[in-house]
Amino acid sequence: MLKLAAAFMMLASAASAYPVTIQSCNRSVTFDAAPRRAVSNDINLTDMMLALGLQDHMIGYTGLSGYDYAKDAQLSDEARGLADLSPDYPTKEILAGAEADFLFAGWNYGLTPGGEVTPETLEPLGIKTYELSESCIFTGPKARASMEDLYTDIRNLGAIFGVPDRAETLIRGWKAELAALPPGPVTPLRVFVYDSGMEKPFTAGEYAMPTALIEAAGGRNIMDDLGKSWAEVGWEPVVERDPEVIVIVNYGAQTAQQKIASLQENPALAGVTAIREGRFVVLDYVEATPGPRNIGAIVKLVAGFAAP
Repeated sequence: MLKLAAAFMMLASAASAYPVTIQSCNRSVTFDAAPRRAVSNDINLTDMMLALGLQDHMIGYTGLSGYDYAKDAQLSDEARGLADLSPDYPTKEILAGAEADFLFAGWNYGLTPGGEVTPETLEPLGIKTYELSESCIFTGPKARASMEDLYTDIRNLGAIFGVPDRAETLIRGWKAELAALPPGPVTPLRVFVYDSGMEKPFTAGEYAMPTALIEAAGGRNIMDDLGKSWAEVGWEPVVERDPEVIVIVNYGAQTAQQKIASLQENPALAGVTAIREGRFVVLDYVEATPGPRNIGAIVKLVAGFAAP
């Protein structure tokens, strides 16, 4: 009887948490109950859902197999039983066909400004949307990228799905891991993020997660005055700002080693300190974009910054 009473009290407590209203970019969204048929887009957002143990509330994911992310060993183990609904971005047809009631995506992470899939176009289908905090720069002003972007998303997902204690436990653990890291250099290292591009490099600006990761590890993104999330720049400012370390985002057709080789072979970069000294740190896409693996990314960066 005591066990039954305790179980009833737990269910009643969970039910009493609703309705709950959270902030999603520039929108307030109210949930009367936890979503039961949730879909996540992209590997990093799916990672967040799985880290919170939300598999039982999910029906599947999108945007993984088209980019080989479905081969990720950690994800494959945790996402077993969830449907691979689309190799690319979700469509209204796919989400409606799956009878989804919730989508976790971001702008340019499954949502496209003015496109087919937006919070406004999904609402009439009975699908509520939560937008990735890092991507909110596409809907209006936001603070520069910081670890709070990740923590905010985890807290909001915890509130949406009725597991706020799980969210706070994760955040406390991550903060403890970061607090235990050795201190970074006295003077922050100059760091450039190389995603892709030969004629013009595609890099992280003020609002992209690598800026926060680099700062947490004791460096400074040399493009942190670029008032965008991700964007193309010229090679000239890279040379002028002379990065001491280059972070390679590992994904796509080119391997990380091929990207490094292309930079080393670029005559315009011959005098750059990071090129001359061979100082590169490789982060996988899932580590460089907002998600639980950001903590491991910072650990990698700290080690890379300390290496001679």
